[in-house]
Amino acid sequence: MSYCNWEHTSEVNRKYHDTEWGIPVRDDKKQFEYLMMEVMQCGLNWDLIINKRDVLNQCFDDCDYDKIAAYDDDDIKRILNTPKMIKSPRKIAAIINNAKCFQQICKEFGSFCNYLWGFSDGKTIIYEKHGEGFIPVSNGLSDKISKDLKKRGFKYMGTIVIYSHLQACGIINDHDKNCPRYQYILQNYPTLCRPRFSEKKVCKF
Repeated sequence: MSYCNWEHTSEVNRKYHDTEWGIPVRDDKKQFEYLMMEVMQCGLNWDLIINKRDVLNQCFDDCDYDKIAAYDDDDIKRILNTPKMIKSPRKIAAIINNAKCFQQICKEFGSFCNYLWGFSDGKTIIYEKHGEGFIPVSNGLSDKISKDLKKRGFKYMGTIVIYSHLQACGIINDHDKNCPRYQYILQNYPTLCRPRFSEKKVCKF
């Protein structure tokens, strides 16, 4: 039985797959945590980030974006001096910047979830053939959201980062069709089907 090729990863990764990855997120704090992790992953591997999740939450007030938006230079120094933390002043500054931008979206749309789920009419998208393993690193939807977030001032929000986020927060169901989590999402959440080629920049197989 297929397991999205996660069965040979670490125990913490398998737990993330089995309990979180792809499950629709309707909580702004969780949305911000996922975005924060995506920022920190840029140029690094996912295993490193998932294993440092507790440290990231410790450094960033359990992803309370209102508190993070008020961070100053002393907070950046505190984070950089935290044992086992990733030492990247630019990424830390980007997360603080993104928290401020996140607040603005919440003010405009009522919540970040309202904003993001508006791109899929509140439903999880199932693209044809993705469940068979034909999964791109980005597509037209991630391009559109990436461009909009960048216009709103977000940093480290390229189309590949956004595509990963859409997978993680359940806007796109990219579990394998034979994975139990694929069926779980199908049975418990509203979904819509789209042809792969309805999105630009998707190569045919």
